[in-house]
Amino acid sequence: MIKNKRPDQHNTKQKAQGETPDNKKDKTTQENSSAAGQIEGETPNKEDQPAGTESAGDEVLAEEIYLDEKLAEMQDKYLRLSAEFDNYRRRTLREKMELSKYAGETILLNILPLIDDFERALSHMDTATECASMKEGIDLIYAKLIEFLKQSGVKEIESLNSDFNVDLHHAVAKKEVKEKANKGKIVEVIQKGYYLQDKVLRHSKVVVGE
Repeated sequence: MIKNKRPDQHNTKQKAQGETPDNKKDKTTQENSSAAGQIEGETPNKEDQPAGTESAGDEVLAEEIYLDEKLAEMQDKYLRLSAEFDNYRRRTLREKMELSKYAGETILLNILPLIDDFERALSHMDTATECASMKEGIDLIYAKLIEFLKQSGVKEIESLNSDFNVDLHHAVAKKEVKEKANKGKIVEVIQKGYYLQDKVLRHSKVVVGE
């Protein structure tokens, strides 16, 4: 059975056969030229750009350079400050250690003359015949010691016949008293107490009347 060809199919085939290689080449060249023209038309020329675009870019670049320099300067200052603080911390720690180690150097140096006086007094005790002269020498040494303590900020806590104060005194005993005025007061001092400046260095050991 033979199929009849449709007229439209016959015409389409003739049109396709009618396109020669030269015609195809010309058609391709025209399409490429058209595409190139479109691309060239889309590419903006530098002359067509706004006048302020380049200046704005220069300003941004200059600002970035300035910020980089500022950051480098701040980092340098930070490193220097950190190194200085570390040196200060080490020096301060070393000074504190030396201070705690030699804190009593001045006091001990001032006590040495008193030790010399005591040694001289002890050396004369075996040969001395007068007790009065020995007592006088000891009294002088005691006076020097008290003066040294005063210069160092140490002073005695006045306790005898004063009211008992738990912040200053330590009661070791109680004693009955006949006078009512002496009740609650210190009637005897067993061991003296001392201040160091305004701080209690040692409490007084006392006997309180009742």
